[in-house]
Amino acid sequence: MKHISLFLIALFVVACSNKPNDLIVKANVKGLKKGTVYLKKIKDTALVTVDSVNISGTSNFELYSDIDTPEIFFLYLDKNSAEKDRIAFFADKGITEINTTLKNFVFDAKIKGSSQQKVLEEYKKFISRANDRNLELIKETFEAQKIGDTAKIKALEKEQSGALKRKYLYTVNFALNNKDSEVAPYLALSEIYNARIDLLDTINESLTPKVKASKYGIELDRFIKDIKEKEKE
Repeated sequence: MKHISLFLIALFVVACSNKPNDLIVKANVKGLKKGTVYLKKIKDTALVTVDSVNISGTSNFELYSDIDTPEIFFLYLDKNSAEKDRIAFFADKGITEINTTLKNFVFDAKIKGSSQQKVLEEYKKFISRANDRNLELIKETFEAQKIGDTAKIKALEKEQSGALKRKYLYTVNFALNNKDSEVAPYLALSEIYNARIDLLDTINESLTPKVKASKYGIELDRFIKDIKEKEKE
């Protein structure tokens, strides 16, 4: 009996070791000859490393991870990379391909993989334009403050306030139009978490059952319930 148990344990270990990886990240960083690359994700509010690889002489590499539902992962060049030096991507089971350069690690990144990544990139196109205009407004406000142009300052503040409202409304509408994508609850949690509770509730109630049961769907529902509980106090 003891020998049989050991045999079964051995079979279990072999079966586990041969289990295919849920997520395979195939990447190429042009110009990278030596260093360490990390694959990370958020777990219990902390950023954790799920895989890493030492690069020596080749810019092509693969990283692997288990994944239950689609979620955001991060590609770091080294352990101490700043937030601006990491590539964020929406991953699902299967293969994600990332091609970029060492010189412009983030800006040159081309990502091919999940359907969620495509939806996220569509959203980012609008937000990128909105963020560029916001930076211009900040610069113009600073210049107006230097010369004491109060009329200009008020006009710029009004435009900034309007831009913020447009961003919130765009994000809500985008999430509602993509209620069957895990990107919808993710945007609610990451982009407009401080929006009116009724707007967040509208997004939450619109989600399909599959998305509701996903990582971000569960987190959004919990987040809204926590806010409502605090409002009762």
